[in-house]
This record gives sequence, structure tokens and C-alpha cells, in this order.
Amino acid sequence: MMKTFLAAALTAASLSTAAMAQDLTVGVSWSNFQEERWKTDEAAIKSALEAAGASYVSTDAQSSSSKQISDIESLIAQGVDALIVLAQDAQAIGPAVQAAADEGIPVVGYDRLIEDPRAFYLTFDNVEVGRMQARAIFELVPEGNYVMIKGSPTDPNADFLRGGQQEILQGAIDSGAITIVGEAYTDGWLPANAQRNMEQILTANDNNVDAVVASNDGTAGGAVAALTAQGMEGTPVSGQDGDHAALNRIARGTQTVSVWKDARDLGREAGEIAVAMAGGKAMNEVDGAAEWTSPGGVKLWSKFLTPVPITKDNLNVVVDAGWISKADLCQGVQNPPAACQ
Repeated sequence: MMKTFLAAALTAASLSTAAMAQDLTVGVSWSNFQEERWKTDEAAIKSALEAAGASYVSTDAQSSSSKQISDIESLIAQGVDALIVLAQDAQAIGPAVQAAADEGIPVVGYDRLIEDPRAFYLTFDNVEVGRMQARAIFELVPEGNYVMIKGSPTDPNADFLRGGQQEILQGAIDSGAITIVGEAYTDGWLPANAQRNMEQILTANDNNVDAVVASNDGTAGGAVAALTAQGMEGTPVSGQDGDHAALNRIARGTQTVSVWKDARDLGREAGEIAVAMAGGKAMNEVDGAAEWTSPGGVKLWSKFLTPVPITKDNLNVVVDAGWISKADLCQGVQNPPAACQ
């Protein structure tokens, strides 16, 4: 009889949890949904929420920090039970986190740091991403003139990446083997801004550039466009995100590396964490959570996923994972790497 009672109690608890999840709505505030990779993240978030029986609503700030604040206020007014926020501006997002906290709504800081202990920080190890980018370029170009194309000045990830890059290059810089001849932030991470910066640096240096450490695939694309216009395609260039266009550039030899952060894993984790926190789970109870201290000295509960550098030598990894089809990867490739043969 006791076994029957326990079984009934467990079944009831399971049904109650499922019913609770079905009543939950998770709001996602995208900073700039125009970038290719966020569509993959969104699909993974939606899939995780659907599996939990929760609903999805979203907004797109279109690279405007003020619009993102009003977007989040709108999501709160709609009655969301949790928020996933890809912050446009790490500093400006503060009032939105406060508004969510006032309503008891948990926040997941998605991919980009929100330096507020009330936001759970979920991302890949971006300092390590920077190391991977610089390491791949340094192996090809151990000496020469380097250009550093950084991310948005309002995104802490830009500086995390730059810090990791510097760790790898510092010794060669100190010895004089490497000279950084140009360095620029890229407003909004926009490829057009990266291209403009790269053009100006090439002009200032009479095209005397041997390598480019670009901080993501969008900025890499802008840098490659500027290099190609000067007949310098094939100059080593780094990136990250595993954008399809970037992976194709790697296959064609115009980009060296894209540090792949499988957005499907990040999106799934975000959806699952948002549902768990909306259901009452504390941040320190999230599976895999660890306390981390931000550059500003703020202690946050966080979870870091592990990235993978993709070069021409291991392009098969993204094909085998179903991230990109062989046809898309190898389109227009004249001297095919192994993954395209």
C-alpha cells in the first residue's frame, strides 16, 4: 500500500510540474536579431521551451539600447515568467534588470555579460575564444604586422576576447616579432563598420598587414572584404560563431579560423535554465552553475560552455554535427580541403 501511495504521489508531482511548465511564458530580448547566428539560438530556445511545455515570446532591439529597455518593459507587461536577455549595452541594461527584479522575474544574461548578481550568466568561455583565435593566427604568422578588429565597445565580450588574444600574442609583441599596426572597436559588431575600420588601417599602413585577429565572423567578413578589395585575400583572419558564410570562407581559404560556439547547446541551456528559474529554482541550484567574479568585482552565478576552433583541417566537425551541409560549406571552393572532397 505504501508503494502504491508513493507511486501516486510521484505521478501527481510529475503532472503538477508539467502543468506548471505549460503555464509558463519565457520572453527573449534580442539585441540585433539580424545576425545569422541568433536564428539558430532562437530555434534551440524554442525547442527547449516546447519540450518543457512553456511558451515563447520575443522582441528585437535592432541594435538600440533604449529600444531594448522598452522591449523588456513590454515583455514584463505581457506577464512573462522569465527573461532571456542578449544585452545590446551591458551598462544601459541595468534598469531593465531592476524592473524584472521588482516583479520577481528571473533573468538569464544570454551570451553577453550583464554585470548584475540578479542575472544568471550563461555563455561560452570568451577569454578562451580569444586565445583560440590568436593561437590559430599566430601559428601561421609568428611575426609581422597584426591588426586587431574588436567587437562592440558596449559589449564586455569584446574585451574578454581581446584579453584572451593578448595572452597569446604578448610574448611576441614584447620581443618585437609582432607589431600591432591597427586596432579598432566595431560599433554594433556590424560588418560594414569592421570593413570601414579595416580599410582605414590598410590605408594608414600602405597595405603592410600580415594578419588580422577579428573577434567574430561578422567582423571577419568585413575585414576579408577590405582585404579582397586590395588583392590581399588569403591574409590570415580569425573569427567566431561558425557562421555558414565564415565556414565557407575557411573552405575557400579567405578566413583561417572560426571558433565554433554551438548555439544549439547555448540556446537549449538558456531555455531549460529559464524554465527552471521560473519554476522557483535558485540560481545556485542550476545544473553546472558556478560562482564567478566579473571584471568589475561582481559575484555572479554562471555557466560557461566550451568552444571549438574550426580550421580547414577539421571542417568535417561542423558537417558531421549537422551544423552546415557539405554543399553549403563547399560552394565555390576551388582547392577543396578534405571536408569538401
